[in-house]
Amino acid sequence: MQESGQDVRLKDFDLRQAAFDCGYVELDEEYDILLRDVCIKAAKSRISSNDTDDTRIIQAVQALDDIDRNVNELSERLLEWYGNYFPELELTGESLARFVSSFGSRANVPESHQMFVKASTSMGSELSFADEEMLKIFALNLCSLYDTRRHIESYIVTAMGSLAPNLSDIAGALLGARLISMAGSLQKLASFPSSTVQVIGAHRALFKHLRGNTPSPKHGIIFNNVIIKNAPWWQRGKLARAFAAKISLAARTDFYSGERDPSIKEALDRKLNAIRTANPSAPKRDTKPHGKAGGRGKSRNKKGGRR
Repeated sequence: MQESGQDVRLKDFDLRQAAFDCGYVELDEEYDILLRDVCIKAAKSRISSNDTDDTRIIQAVQALDDIDRNVNELSERLLEWYGNYFPELELTGESLARFVSSFGSRANVPESHQMFVKASTSMGSELSFADEEMLKIFALNLCSLYDTRRHIESYIVTAMGSLAPNLSDIAGALLGARLISMAGSLQKLASFPSSTVQVIGAHRALFKHLRGNTPSPKHGIIFNNVIIKNAPWWQRGKLARAFAAKISLAARTDFYSGERDPSIKEALDRKLNAIRTANPSAPKRDTKPHGKAGGRGKSRNKKGGRR
């Protein structure tokens, strides 16, 4: 119940008696059945409302992390396993899995292949038929994981284009999805100040700084973007601040309006160019020695205060 724009809770209101008075039910058993059905429908509605677009994107990002972790372990296992039979093969990761799934034994490598000479003169042990079939099945499953990862990436790019078009334009679809995943939702990311967005993913360095052991981190996961990653070291701090500010603005625009605003990307490009122009060369590092020679030890007073 609302009064003067404020919610007013009903006190001492008997819902059971109101149901009898309104004629919804006639017996207590009917009221209990009706209350149970209403509670079940309300719970189902609440559960279904939690499955939002950003929740599905978060699940996809976490699935990518799971695949990357498993793929790295399995590819290392395949490299060590197949290396006993073909140690001269200088392939790793997906290229190794594709090679093993296609040829299996090195004896099956055709003359037209670039690895034919190494395969024909290899010092590795012989591969039995059972081992060859096992390795080919293992490599095929590993290749399917690589294909699944590409499908998930394509899904994230498409979903981010409809959910957060401005964030995708500024940070990229994959980095924007990872920021949403670390924040918990698009709404939470939109509520973060730009200083928090700047250091998302650098929690360990931030905690060390808060304990007073290290300087404050300049960037977190946004370092993976080429704007900061390919920049000179003396520009990264300023570029990270400008980049995080536009990410925060883009996330708020996506959450509250959902419409693409090209002016955000244009303003970011102008700001980045201005930072690069104003800082063309590296500043001079402080080479002043510390300790007693530099005067750091002299600034400390003895116990008891100034004499």
